[in-house]
Amino acid sequence: MDEALRRSAAHVLTTEVDLPMLSDEVTHHLHRVLRLREGELVTVTNGRGSWRECRWTGSGVEISGEVQMSAERSQLEVAVAIPKGDRLEWMVQKLVEIGVDRIQLLTSERSVVRWDAQRTQKHLERLQRVVESAIEQSRRVWSCEIVGPVPARDFLVNVPIAEPGGRSMCDSDRSIAIGPEGGWADDEISIAPESISLSPQVLRVETAAVVAATLMAAHRG
Repeated sequence: MDEALRRSAAHVLTTEVDLPMLSDEVTHHLHRVLRLREGELVTVTNGRGSWRECRWTGSGVEISGEVQMSAERSQLEVAVAIPKGDRLEWMVQKLVEIGVDRIQLLTSERSVVRWDAQRTQKHLERLQRVVESAIEQSRRVWSCEIVGPVPARDFLVNVPIAEPGGRSMCDSDRSIAIGPEGGWADDEISIAPESISLSPQVLRVETAAVVAATLMAAHRG
């Protein structure tokens, strides 16, 4: 990570880095919540790899550095059956912080959580706010996509699943599917091309997702 990103007083998503504009909500957060002092370093990013240094003016930001572009990297994807309650938001936050680039939500045969079609968009909008907050907190310059949910059977054909007794994670792994609390159904296991073992212990959905993301990020280097 660039030192400027690491030491900035705040990191903000904006539509454009050429002429960064802050929303009223972000401006209020920097001024009233973070209580930034005039002249403090603020980095801005468009979530597409571009970012630059700015300085807080007391009511907005002014440019103080050239636009930087971070090199593209191999994409990490975690597909996961939706866990119960606020564990979903916690999981999404941690996956973004670790460096996952795409979170695919699944509905499995043994899933406990099944979203009503009328409320799916509201759920995704709420999770998108979690994603954006985690991007800013972790100083990411590449965004994270969150999509779904889709039936697990439609997704598992080309993706390894997390399952006890499988092989270890390897350098080439960039995608994995995590099942629900009750585990994958037999026919779902048969669809997947292979399985990957994450732990000799039984893990919660959100724990398994974080472990898988951490292992993939470490192998990505």
